[in-house]
Amino acid sequence: MSPTSPRRIWRAPAVRALLLQILAFPLTLGAVWLLARAGLFPSSAMQSWLGVALVQGAWAALLAWRAGLASWWRAIQFLFPPILLLARQGADALALPPAAFLAVFLFLLLVYWSTFRTQVPYYPSGRRVWEAVARQLPPDRPLRIVDIGSGLGGLVLDLARRRPDCELSGIELAPLPWLASSLRARATGSRARFLRGDYESLNFGNYDVVFAYLSPAAMGGLWRKAEAEMRPGSVLVSYEFDIVEREPDRRIVTTDSRKILHIWHF
Repeated sequence: MSPTSPRRIWRAPAVRALLLQILAFPLTLGAVWLLARAGLFPSSAMQSWLGVALVQGAWAALLAWRAGLASWWRAIQFLFPPILLLARQGADALALPPAAFLAVFLFLLLVYWSTFRTQVPYYPSGRRVWEAVARQLPPDRPLRIVDIGSGLGGLVLDLARRRPDCELSGIELAPLPWLASSLRARATGSRARFLRGDYESLNFGNYDVVFAYLSPAAMGGLWRKAEAEMRPGSVLVSYEFDIVEREPDRRIVTTDSRKILHIWHF
């Protein structure tokens, strides 16, 4: 199935959560009407709107539970309507122009882009992780290394400085982080190369080392792709997130006991 196929998009948890919020709305109207007739609904305007938001959130959380969404989605579903209401009240109090909301929305869209589908938000790794990855690289031969979901390009640029004999690439789907990493490489004269796209379009067989810092939701698909494409002698490295289908060959603590490099040899 194509990463951008309509069926895959409709199955994305964020899309399902949105549809459940819409489905909860008529249920909310019915519940509020019954509560108002029974004299159980607050009379002041602010309390009334907050009550509606809480009822909407409760219905949406219940539907998320029935639909089998993860526990954090139930919390998001419940909190989204009241937080949205409070944000609107705060914007009115501060007299923020509508353009401010549009600017924030466009910025977040450029940063997180297709997180609704991939379930991989922006996760920065950090210098100690880069150093730990560099220590795992064989020093006696050039390597082709790719960081899938490379963000602002920190790991790729750091390894390119440490290992001028290696070919370093990063691939990032979100437009703004990809642009930032590409400009950083150009400004520093780095040989690192940054691609914009989905790592599903890559052939892992073209690389000696594949580095990933994704999310728990993406690890099953990552392992299936790695198992199908990676060559003997190549290495898959995942920061923080494990793969349930196969125990890693090595685990290396980076910053604390929860921040671990998981390493698989093929």
